[in-house]
Amino acid sequence: MKIGFIGGGKLAFALANGFISAGLAKPDEITASCHPSDVASAEAFKGLGATALFENKPVVERSEVVIVSVKPDVVTPALLEVKDLSSSKNKLFISVAMGVSTATIEKALPAEARVIRVMPNTPSLVKEGAAALSRGSRATADDAKLTAELFRAVGTCDEVPEYQMDAVTALSGSGPAYIYMLIESLADGGVRCGLPRDLALRLAAQTTLGAASMLKAGGHPAVLKDNVTSPAGSTAEGTYHLEQNGFRAAVIGAVKAAADRCKVVNQQLNK
Repeated sequence: MKIGFIGGGKLAFALANGFISAGLAKPDEITASCHPSDVASAEAFKGLGATALFENKPVVERSEVVIVSVKPDVVTPALLEVKDLSSSKNKLFISVAMGVSTATIEKALPAEARVIRVMPNTPSLVKEGAAALSRGSRATADDAKLTAELFRAVGTCDEVPEYQMDAVTALSGSGPAYIYMLIESLADGGVRCGLPRDLALRLAAQTTLGAASMLKAGGHPAVLKDNVTSPAGSTAEGTYHLEQNGFRAAVIGAVKAAADRCKVVNQQLNK
């Protein structure tokens, strides 16, 4: 499958690498446009065996699927550059730009173009991403199936109605930052109790990874928590302290605050 990237940054590179590893595209079937000053990204794509360019039009002309991987405020100008190309018609454009609606993207493309919006997250860089997709007005079920297959090469991918994208962004898009804060706090707790910093951080990271793996293997988080918690034990005392200090409410509130901010940003981007 011939895949093009408008924007050749770290996420685009991670996706391209994932597609190649999964056998969804050959290296010579991938084309990326990079900013003229971003020589490092261009060289990274060339290192995969892909084609790296410094203009957008050839990317669309050479590709069956185009992934738009630029900053949100650059999406419309970048797409207007290729709008008048005959090769932009009847083509699938997948945007990974935060907050830019499918309606806004469709306005910048020919009427025949199909659009899907995807919200990935940074763990896609290590093939452990969590993504969600929403279809534009002309995207088909086959388009959604293909998009999900592509993004599952670097993690998981689920389809949601577009009105849920703010919640997705606040949870899985911003979520890695919350988890990093949790890991850092666990490590700080270990240091306070006498552990060396490097060991505390290593134990905190592995504990988080192991707990997530157990959850993915099946079971409810409340049940798994109870399995660790002995009557009158240290875990019971620790979870009680978290409840006393509003741990759950703080996390829930963080997701809600991020979602509210997404709505404000969306209004600015989709005027």
